Amino acid sequence: MRELSVQWFPGHMTKAKRMIAEELKLIDIVIEMLDARIPAASSNPLLAELIGGKTRVIVLNKSDLSDPAITGEWLRYYTENGLPAVLLDSVRGQGVKKLTEVLKQAAAPISSKWLARGVKNKSIRVMIAGIPNVGKSSLINRFLKSAKAQTADRPGVTKGKQWLKVAGGNLEILDTPGILWPKFDNSRVAFALAATGAIKDAAFDVEQAALLLLEFLRDKYPDGFACRYKLPLPVLSAAEDILAAVARQKGCLRSGGTVDLEAAAKHVLTDFRAGLLGRVSLEAV
Repeated sequence: MRELSVQWFPGHMTKAKRMIAEELKLIDIVIEMLDARIPAASSNPLLAELIGGKTRVIVLNKSDLSDPAITGEWLRYYTENGLPAVLLDSVRGQGVKKLTEVLKQAAAPISSKWLARGVKNKSIRVMIAGIPNVGKSSLINRFLKSAKAQTADRPGVTKGKQWLKVAGGNLEILDTPGILWPKFDNSRVAFALAATGAIKDAAFDVEQAALLLLEFLRDKYPDGFACRYKLPLPVLSAAEDILAAVARQKGCLRSGGTVDLEAAAKHVLTDFRAGLLGRVSLEAV
């Protein structure tokens, strides 16, 4: 089986981890944002360790890109294990109302304790945490109904902490830089994070990642990518042949007519991340 090697030197991750640990002292609720296509791979064990016993709400973001049947199974998995979970499309705002309701429910016991001590109108402090490029800043912008938190479709945009007051409510939101693993010793996790864009493309072999993705799609979700790249069904070819066919279909040719597999691989990864190859989940419960 193919394996994907990731060249990862996350010096800034240590700083982000330290910052999150310090701010958690002030936090009432932690929203852990996961990528609905890869809930297990996008759940950083370091983050779970930092959160400890804090009230936690799971958000399965980018649920518009994932396989709805499998995502439903993940939703049941979390709720059955005592974790409130919400499906979200933070870009379009779908699920934000439900998340607000869940946060209010989670905050009720905390507010009751404050009232018992005579403290009124105290804001609930919520930290949004997760891996890079999972949609934290987009969710904050939805909460604020503005664009105060910087967003971009690439990892590593949020550099420092941002405390933001949600107008008309008693929520204060803390955005945090995404944190990833100090090392990648699990090839399955490395592939999932690379394919979905949590890791910068410069850190891994894009051609190898695209081949792994094409193998997975060929075996699990052939219709979407076959339609996108005008390939006949059933797709039985080796991943290398599929990628070469994509190169020809996309006009990724070098001088002399040879196919440019790296350019084709970038097309495959870009199309997958945008949902143009269908609704795909890379992990089942």
